Amino acid sequence: MGATAGPVWGRAEQQDFRSRVRGTLLGVAVGDALGAPVDGLGSEELLEAFGAEGLADLASAYGRRGAVTHLTQLTLFSVDGLIRAQVRRDTGAWHPPTDLHRAYLRWAATQRDWGPDERRKDDGWLAREEWLYARRDATRALLLGLGDETMGTPEAPKNPGERGPEAVGRSAPFGLLVGWEPQLVAQLAVECAAQTHGHPTACLAAGAYAVIVHGLARGESVDGAVQRALALLAARPGHQPVSDALQHALGAVRQGLPTPARVTELVGEGTAEGVTAAAVYCALVGEDVRHGLRLAVNHGGPSAATGALTGGLLGALHGETALPPAWLAELEGRPTILELADDFAMEMTQGPALHGPAGSSPGWLARYPRA
Repeated sequence: MGATAGPVWGRAEQQDFRSRVRGTLLGVAVGDALGAPVDGLGSEELLEAFGAEGLADLASAYGRRGAVTHLTQLTLFSVDGLIRAQVRRDTGAWHPPTDLHRAYLRWAATQRDWGPDERRKDDGWLAREEWLYARRDATRALLLGLGDETMGTPEAPKNPGERGPEAVGRSAPFGLLVGWEPQLVAQLAVECAAQTHGHPTACLAAGAYAVIVHGLARGESVDGAVQRALALLAARPGHQPVSDALQHALGAVRQGLPTPARVTELVGEGTAEGVTAAAVYCALVGEDVRHGLRLAVNHGGPSAATGALTGGLLGALHGETALPPAWLAELEGRPTILELADDFAMEMTQGPALHGPAGSSPGWLARYPRA
């Protein structure tokens, strides 16, 4: 698996890209945090707790406002894995799914250990962030898929019957590889999804979502990015459920004012393709980021996943400054998320200045070891 030559990075292009990277990662996290307190609540319970208007602001989950779930945790480890893949490329080793799998195993260790193990010198800085060791309702499929060293692949996937949205939920960072061709972005997301969610629908939904983020990060409209994803999906066996769900989302836009019932219908059984379609719909019809995210979490389904996916789309589309500042102010882990986002943007735009044949920054290699 390779990449294409990257774009030419002038100062304005670098600043725009960094804003979209920050927007995507913060968007995932803030959507996740908004949805976490109501995740899995039925429509009746939502009505009883928050009235006809639904949840309008951050509420308490895991003992605090602004808390994130495993979806944000894993998204951050996706970013860490992508940076490590670029750094390891200097050694002649270039297989990003392996680097992502190693990153996900570092996340799995956070769910078993009490805190960072300073003896593991190859962990890099992210795995030493103590707040990431909180257990936030990771699904059985995630823990089983990453429960040993064996890496699932599309040919031999882990949990081949698993159709949940968690693999899609960690796939936004693949879309930020703006120098890659869309089909390569899709393939990477599919290969990494198979490490925990082996059903073809879950894998293809992850690929489609990554391609949509990729289009938005490159300045396309939501509709244009979805059309590109549909065109790529058409060539893949088993694509029909994902393609149908995305077409359903596009059609729903023309069916009048958005309602929780319409989002619930798109989400369906809460599988990967339904949650992806609902997120696309919320990104298309949201009047602004706040409205889109509120729409994404006020339904009787997986609110955290729908919020996270919608936040990733809106953040990639608009950049960080469009996100609600009052929500960001209370967001768990915001300093870590910003630091990681800026590292990713710096690696993608200025990687040769950080590591390579001409010399490497010791500080950078301590943060992202080649091992």
